[in-house]
Formats: sequence, structure tokens, C-alpha cells
Amino acid sequence: QVQLVESGGGLVQAGGSLRLSCAASGRTVSSYAMGWFRQAPGKERQFVGAINWTGGSTYYADSVKGRFTISRDNAKNTVFLQMNSLKPEDTAVYYCAANSNYNRLVYRHENNYWGQGTQVTVSS
Repeated sequence: QVQLVESGGGLVQAGGSLRLSCAASGRTVSSYAMGWFRQAPGKERQFVGAINWTGGSTYYADSVKGRFTISRDNAKNTVFLQMNSLKPEDTAVYYCAANSNYNRLVYRHENNYWGQGTQVTVSS
């Protein structure tokens, strides 16, 4: 079993930055690929990005590529989402997810574990 807890959300002006954290606990957490999703009101949860278990490989949704960066610290069982050049359309609840298969993490219904989410609001 893996437990995920997100933090770091808040209110920021357009063009600003935020850093989200996802603290993981449970057995063999460091062996899981980790990712981020987001869900805006009235919309489906969408993929943001993912990182493999070593931290050596990442991939992102086109909408955030070049602005968002995922990293991880396996010694601290924590994954980060650095968000720069934020836009009002980035406003959403951001969720952390874990999957034993890095290549399947993009498919939200296939993810094994989820956090409770953290709200990010970008004002114009």
C-alpha cells in the first residue's frame, strides 16, 4: 500500500511560480513511477507529467511542457512539481499519482494510488 499527500498549492498571480510536493509512504515507494494530474471544475482529470522511479526520465503534457518540471528525491520519498510562468488556465486541483508501470501512468484509470489533491489558483 502507498499513501500520497500533496502540499504547496495556493493562490498566485499569472506569470508566477509554485512548487508542489507529494510525500509518499509505504512499501517500496521508490520503485514506483510518479506523476501529476489536474482537474479543473467541470472538467475531467488530465495528465500533467510523470517521472520514472530513478528520476532519470520524464514526460509532460504539451500544455505544460517548458513551464513545469517534475523531480523526485527518493531518499525523502517526495516528488515535486515546479510550476513556472503560470497561467489562469492552470487553475485546478493538482493530484499526485503512483504507478508501477511508468509508461501507463498517463492513463489515469490505470494508476494504483492517488493523493487527496491540492488547490492551485492562478489569478489574471
